[in-house]
Amino acid sequence: METGKVLVLLLFGLLLGVARSSPSPEPEPVACAHGTSNCTVTNAYGSFPDRTICRAANATFPSTEKELVAAVATAAAAKRKVKAATKHSHSFPKLVCPGGSEGTIISTERLNRTVSVDTSSGLMTVESGMVLKDLIEDAAAAGLALPHSPYWYGMTIGGLLATGAHGSSLWGKGSAVHEYVVRMRIVTPAPANQGFAVVRELCVGDLDLDAVKVSLGVLGVVSQVTLKLEPMFKRSVTLKKRDDANLGAQAAVWGNLHEFGDMTWLPWQRKVIYRSDDRVPASTPGNGLNDYLGFRANPNLVLIAARAWEECQEKYDVVRRLTARVLSTLFEMQGYGFTNNGGSFTGYPVVGFQNRIQASGTCIGSSPCLWDPRIRAPFFYNSGFSIAISKAPAYIAEVQKLRDLNPRAFCGLDTRHGMLLRYVRASSAYLGKSEDSLDFDITYYRSSTEGEPRSHADVIDEIEQLALNKYGAIPHWGKNRNFVFDGAIAKYPKAGEFLKVKARYDPDGIFSSEWSDQVLGISGSPSIVGRGCAIEGLCVCSHDSHCAPRNGKDYSCQQGKVFAEARVCSLRPTASREEL
Repeated sequence: METGKVLVLLLFGLLLGVARSSPSPEPEPVACAHGTSNCTVTNAYGSFPDRTICRAANATFPSTEKELVAAVATAAAAKRKVKAATKHSHSFPKLVCPGGSEGTIISTERLNRTVSVDTSSGLMTVESGMVLKDLIEDAAAAGLALPHSPYWYGMTIGGLLATGAHGSSLWGKGSAVHEYVVRMRIVTPAPANQGFAVVRELCVGDLDLDAVKVSLGVLGVVSQVTLKLEPMFKRSVTLKKRDDANLGAQAAVWGNLHEFGDMTWLPWQRKVIYRSDDRVPASTPGNGLNDYLGFRANPNLVLIAARAWEECQEKYDVVRRLTARVLSTLFEMQGYGFTNNGGSFTGYPVVGFQNRIQASGTCIGSSPCLWDPRIRAPFFYNSGFSIAISKAPAYIAEVQKLRDLNPRAFCGLDTRHGMLLRYVRASSAYLGKSEDSLDFDITYYRSSTEGEPRSHADVIDEIEQLALNKYGAIPHWGKNRNFVFDGAIAKYPKAGEFLKVKARYDPDGIFSSEWSDQVLGISGSPSIVGRGCAIEGLCVCSHDSHCAPRNGKDYSCQQGKVFAEARVCSLRPTASREEL
């Protein structure tokens, strides 16, 4: 089939990550029309869920803590709304938007240095704008390792802490980076007699640290972070694909069997890729590298072709199925991006030092990353939610039941390499996980045209509503669409304690925005209700008009197929529909 040959060539180009001759680093999140005034701020994907442009009157770029204090003081004295923006903002929600157009953006781009490293104590202090990649490298140079981190190393330490970013582990303190914070310095507003801004230093034992280490950026601007690291160690990784028949039972125990274990579920193919990932002695032979295929650099033309193919997939189920099969095979052949020596994959186990295994992102500073908004590259949503491990098997069983009703409705998930399942331990952080959980991470197609429905979007929406409303899932702060955050704050037992700290640190709410007030339950709702809102994930439909797309197709608000309480947009049963 000629189409299949084209797809193989396209995907193989993506997997190899053919380098361009001229580097093209990620676009800066803050762009100003006139020096540091008349600014816009966005995320790495070029669009927030509501597709609106976030504007600010001005931006400032402090390079020292003293300059940071001055920036906060200026905003506080004027009672002007302000938000911190990191160098690589990968938050889907509008965490970096001050609201309106008169606010100020404080960029931490130049607060990107290592302050100190103490090899004997394992303590490392960095400025909040330091990118995780650089932190990991500086720690390794001192013979130290950050025990856990997200899989993408393009985030700043301040940004990933603010959203509770994590890897996968139930062992020790768990996989959330904020569990390894022992000291933080944060600049907050202050009364006039204190110069309108102060630096607060918090250490282990200070109750406020449990608010500051996962803060959504509403308490102030973090200046420095001190982490407790470990002596460098190695990991041994093996990935094995199995049937998903007993996924629920395995999900309940896998995290206890392997220190860094996770699972990737390919529901349409009825397969699970189990990751056996454990610590081994540093003397174990091997110099493996994690260079995940989805985070590699790609030429512009390959990304443009990939987007064109995505749009083709949206029209034809047969193309989605073909893509899912070919992509799965190529990923497996390439070891999912793991290499045994930094150059090629020769088989499992892949053994390597922690700094080479824990995270990846080689597209940074090279050719465009897969999601680069400056070209017509792949465009997507990313949802993440955590379910208590005790409830996860039952949830998985219901998703499998939904899958079995119409398997081809799930092949779109497989084209995005399925659902990533990671483990997260309960945390003392007020806005952290309240119990040991399994995190479900889903990536799926997003139309470039506002109001354009996604194929089988009702299935994804039911999966999310089932998790949130029946199994008490809590959303990842840095992912998801608007409706997911509606009422979410009530699921955090210590949310009230967080709001007390917020009231003390920022009584005038200059670091708050309409969006953060809605998410924190202070005022309003994060859902935006109106014509077509459910198509965009801005609301859960309660009326057919919420499912009205701009292309004229006849969608209506219907109940879920497995979770009857769900409300999803589906083509009317009487409407004609071409299913290929």
